[in-house]
Amino acid sequence: MNDPLLAISLVWLFVFIYAILGSVDFGAGFWSMFYTRKRDTQAGSIANRFLSPTWEVTNVFLVLLVVSLVGFFPAAIYTFGMALLIPGSLVLILLTIRSAFMVFHYSVQRFRDTLDLVSGVTGVLIPALLVSILPILAGGFIDPDTHMLQVGKLFTSPVTYAYLAFGLASELFLSATFLADYSREADDESTYQVFRKHAVRLGPFTLLTAVLTTLLMGQEAVWLREHLLDQRLWFILSSLCFFIGYLSLFWRPRDGNKARGIPRLAFTLFIAQYALASFAYGRAHLPYLVYPYLTVEGSITNPEMLRYLLISFMIGMAILVPGFYYFWRLFLKDKRYLHQQ
Repeated sequence: MNDPLLAISLVWLFVFIYAILGSVDFGAGFWSMFYTRKRDTQAGSIANRFLSPTWEVTNVFLVLLVVSLVGFFPAAIYTFGMALLIPGSLVLILLTIRSAFMVFHYSVQRFRDTLDLVSGVTGVLIPALLVSILPILAGGFIDPDTHMLQVGKLFTSPVTYAYLAFGLASELFLSATFLADYSREADDESTYQVFRKHAVRLGPFTLLTAVLTTLLMGQEAVWLREHLLDQRLWFILSSLCFFIGYLSLFWRPRDGNKARGIPRLAFTLFIAQYALASFAYGRAHLPYLVYPYLTVEGSITNPEMLRYLLISFMIGMAILVPGFYYFWRLFLKDKRYLHQQ
């Protein structure tokens, strides 16, 4: 693997990690809002219990993603900045609003419902704006002379809404599956049944939107759809992970006293599914960062800076990964925290 490919692989890894963590984080915000006034279930409370300590951690990977992109591909910044000015600015504004409200979510009880509403709405809008970046990078929506985003064309294209449908379906599907597992970890079987029901319903819809997005992609990015077909083996493996994971939501656990479904296995296989699909999509997108203006080779930093950046990120990840694991054990596995009322 050459240096430019190693650099873009690291950037894409951060994209994938943030996509998964962000899906669970933003999705939990939506489910918290959805169930905040429903007194016959603890679903809103469970979603909030997960959301409370984790939303700050998710943003760490967004920072790593931006820093790695700027560091590894400085020549791409102008085009990225011009093309993503509007969606990027809106994402930053919404993240600021969401973060500000989340800070006071548990200390200002008077505005609790308002804070839940803000968390839920931004939990839908932010992923939608982030997903809209993918069709922009695939080409067809950037003015060739000014490199400015053609906003009108972007938001009147069915391709954009196919991406949005897939992104939002994935967010709600992954977050529902995770919260089902989280509910079972908290020994709350009634809430587990609520989120399992959502995961079962959203699974086929998510797969359908993925197929629809691939079919519509050819309207603006014929090159990408052709490259995706070359990666069909990875997508077959991804689909296999999905089907096994989906079926595991119906299997009986070893403890016969519990309801159907093995959510831990399902969520793990769904992560594997998205990892394989993400790997295939990233390979299909090469050699372009932004089609047809920027390539990986043409945007990479100088070799000496690249080596220093790679070493820095490796050291940073060696420090962060054990910290994140300890964080996971502390807040997501500790029975005292999980069983609080």
